[in-house]
Parts: sequence; C-alpha cells; structure tokens
Amino acid sequence: MYLKSAYDIRDKYLRKDMLPTIFCPGCGIGSALQYTLRAIDDLGLNPDEIVWVSGIGCSSRVPGFVNFDGLHTTHGRALAFATGIKLANPNLKIIAFMGDGDAAAIGGNHFIHAIRRNLDVTVILINNFTYGMTGGQVAPTALKGLRGTTAPYGQFENPFDIADLAVSAGANYVARWSVFNYLQGINSIKKALSKEGFTLVEFLSPCPISFGRRNRMKTAPELLRWYQKITVPLAKAKKMPPEELEGKIVIGEFVDRDRPGLVREYEAYKRRAKKMMGWEE
Repeated sequence: MYLKSAYDIRDKYLRKDMLPTIFCPGCGIGSALQYTLRAIDDLGLNPDEIVWVSGIGCSSRVPGFVNFDGLHTTHGRALAFATGIKLANPNLKIIAFMGDGDAAAIGGNHFIHAIRRNLDVTVILINNFTYGMTGGQVAPTALKGLRGTTAPYGQFENPFDIADLAVSAGANYVARWSVFNYLQGINSIKKALSKEGFTLVEFLSPCPISFGRRNRMKTAPELLRWYQKITVPLAKAKKMPPEELEGKIVIGEFVDRDRPGLVREYEAYKRRAKKMMGWEE
C-alpha cells in the first residue's frame, strides 16, 4: 500500500528541521526522492539498516534531508565510500543518490568499476543533462544540440548512454524512466532494492533553471512535453530503425539478472584463502 500523501512521507522519513529543500520549482529530484521513499515503505525496509551516500551536486544534497544515516562525500566518489560501508557491514543496504555529472564524468571510473565488481548498492541516478549547481555546463549525458554554458551553440560531443553503459559493464538490474513515469519508477526502485549486486534506476529529470532556460524550455510543463516527445518505450524502440531513434532516449527495464554480488564473492574468496593457508577452524 502506497503512503497516502507527500505529507506522510515528510512526517515519516524526512528531517523536518532541514526543510524546505534547496530544489528549484519544477526540479524533478524531489519526485525521484519521493519514489525512493515510497519504495522503501512498500518493502517494509528498516530505516536503521539503510545508508544513503552521495557526492556533490543538486541531487547529492538528498542524504541531508532524509532521516537515515548518510554520507555527503566528495565529487564523484560516492561509490568508493559505498564500497567501504558495504564491506565493513554487509548487513546494511546502500542507496547511492547521484547526478549524471557526478556519476558519469568525474566519477566515471568509480561507476564502471563498481558495476564490474557488482557492488551491492542501489544507485538512483538523476539525469538532467546539466551541472545544475555549478553553472549549467553540459553533462556527459547531454544529447547533441543541447545548450549549456560550456556549449552555447549546442553540444557537439557524443553523449554517454548511462543505461547501456551499466548493462555492458555487468549490472544486475538497470531501468530508466522520466520522473513522470510515476508507477514504473516506484516499481523499478522496489526491484532494485530487492536484488543482490549493482542495481541502477536512472531518472530523466527536469531542470528548468540551469538547463531549461538555455534550451527554450523555462517551465516544468514545457520540459514534460519535451520528455514525452524524445522518450521511446523499449518494446517500441526494438521495432524502430536506427535512423528513427536518432535524438531519442529509450525508457524501460533493460536488464534483470542474478549474478553474485561483491559481498558474496568476497566472503567466498576469504574462505578459499583461509583454506589454502591452513587457517580453517
């Protein structure tokens, strides 16, 4: 049963003394946060057994607003800290709340190697195509032609596809939605939190201030209509020729598999090492 309203979420899971949030009107980060908290509540997870980790950026301020243990770490390093927490206390569930620049640019190597190791962590990744906190520079996920302070005449570099990158690197679960895909987003987070290994739910999230106004979409409704125009469900995309998918973003569930997570592999490794050294009890 979903919580009745946003007020229920606020009262149960948010630090009231930290409100209001820093998020601008029309920002989608609050929606992704709400979906995550609703998923936690639906699953009946114990907040005392969850740690939130983030780096630097608008979305990375989230651990300060939720009434959970959390770390607000250095830029791009959230998954390095998450690795230490999980290996120190495997019983904890780790949520890494990250932005596209934080994860795919300065944190890119941490991102792909955390996936390669199949670190037991759920990443909620906010993709708004921009560095919203530091001036509106284009992020590595920005589609060609989109404008930012570092690309005033339009992005000319090829973007990362975060979901494809995660699937190729070996993540156990990968999904992508816009923040307007309410039920799909919640259900994907529930799946991600219930699985072993690395799981990723990417949200296309509006940023009317730093991104929208530089791309002639100054309001959340304008960005909503744009997301509806550029997103294509996975089932439909499979039937479309490549030229029709140019400039589009595919949404849906991309992979759902069950490879052993890092903790299980590490524990097995320790047992093998003790046996080889004759240290078995």
